[in-house]
Amino acid sequence: MTKPVLRGVLVVAFFALCAFYLIPVYVPRPAFIPGFAPPPDMWPRTVSLIGILLGLLVLILAFRGGAPAEEAIKTDKSSTKRMVLRFAGVVIAFGVFLAALPFVGFLIAVILLTLTMVLMTGERNYRVWIALLSVGAPVLLLLFFNSALGTQFPKGALLKTLGF
Repeated sequence: MTKPVLRGVLVVAFFALCAFYLIPVYVPRPAFIPGFAPPPDMWPRTVSLIGILLGLLVLILAFRGGAPAEEAIKTDKSSTKRMVLRFAGVVIAFGVFLAALPFVGFLIAVILLTLTMVLMTGERNYRVWIALLSVGAPVLLLLFFNSALGTQFPKGALLKTLGF
């Protein structure tokens, strides 16, 4: 299996998992939705379906031979073991995010996930930018989806007990 084919299969599989399992199970859909309001699962499902289509496009291009040639990339010459450990760290970080979400809510969980991902890249020099990105981006994302689109995010047990 060539890299573009494997890449296309992985992209389709990931977004199909999101669209057909994670969203129906974890995004509640109320019994009544007003005619002017989108359902809560509209944007996650839209992104997932677009991801599936892009993965299928990669597969079609891979089988037709239209995929661009792979260019050599510069790496830090890490060993395979180190790269596998990095990947495991990313998977563990997402697992912790999913486990923490019901307790601390979306905002705090995303702030912690963003901070973890930035720190896992190895960047440590721009502390102010890291803090602004880790806190500011999730807050702006939440404000945009809450105000402009009316999408609600889980508050978590901690924020509910604190009265937010």
